[in-house]
Amino acid sequence: MRTQTGARNLITDVAGLRVGNAGDDALRSGVTVLTADAPFTAGVHVMGGAPGTRETDLLAPDRVVEQVDALVLSGGSAFGLDAASGVAEGLREAGRGFAVGGCRVPIVPGAILFDLANGGEKGWSDNPYKPLGRAALAAATEDFAIGSEGAGTGATTADLKGGLGSASTRLPDGSTVGALVAVNALGSATVGEGPHFWAAPFEFGDEFGGRGPAPHFPDPLTAPTKLAQHANTTIGIVATDAMLDRTQCSRLATAAQDGLARALVPSHTLMDGDLVFAVATGARAVPDMPAQVLLGHAAACTMARAIARAVHAATPAPGDIVPAWAYRFG
Repeated sequence: MRTQTGARNLITDVAGLRVGNAGDDALRSGVTVLTADAPFTAGVHVMGGAPGTRETDLLAPDRVVEQVDALVLSGGSAFGLDAASGVAEGLREAGRGFAVGGCRVPIVPGAILFDLANGGEKGWSDNPYKPLGRAALAAATEDFAIGSEGAGTGATTADLKGGLGSASTRLPDGSTVGALVAVNALGSATVGEGPHFWAAPFEFGDEFGGRGPAPHFPDPLTAPTKLAQHANTTIGIVATDAMLDRTQCSRLATAAQDGLARALVPSHTLMDGDLVFAVATGARAVPDMPAQVLLGHAAACTMARAIARAVHAATPAPGDIVPAWAYRFG
């Protein structure tokens, strides 16, 4: 069996996972939730210099809680952390959560990106992210939209709109790796002023335009950034159906960070909060060491593809501060 995408080319090709989006076009922001019918093992790795997170300490190998109920990616900077509260409320009403003292406490780690300077209406009196979190959870399904959706609704890169991306890889041994990412990077996903993606060497078919690698590469140290806007951060999730513990999930998340470096120039900067969660559903047997190495490599490649797909799928909207790839090159 050759390496190929899953049936949907989405993270939900990892059986049992569901993703929901909720966005507000006037706000130019939104929330994306990954959940499953049963709790799952998760890990995390942070490489950006300005992260915003909730409950990520629980994912360390020496913590008590073994599994989580959902992961949240949100816009809104620190305000967006409240999205996880809405998700937790919805899960608790559904009877989900860690049983303690006769109560259920859903475990919902989350991460945020900064999209407060993208031109949307930000003068709210009540934080909008908690209801957006509930709405995203309620919308969770196997098929979901990418591009200007969910946490990627108002996302941008240095010179083009960002967005929500996803991709999957089916490995020769039958295991699946998927990625989900909200791309709001300080750097650029494309080479110079052209349409070619930095992630082009990893593309399957024409999943983000089929343009191939750029014919000429500029000096990477002169790549455009949006440093002046301080409006950055790429946050994502990789998932597999293999049986991994929290330590192995954290290693998978670490490997997936290479996907950011392959697809965004520059990445992991002081002004990005770049973070990757990793999820293992445990449907397949514990992989041996060579299989774990391949999972990590696949996670990085799949994440790079998901980033390019996010930018490629972004759609134009009135008041955009940067153009969409489809408008500029499509």
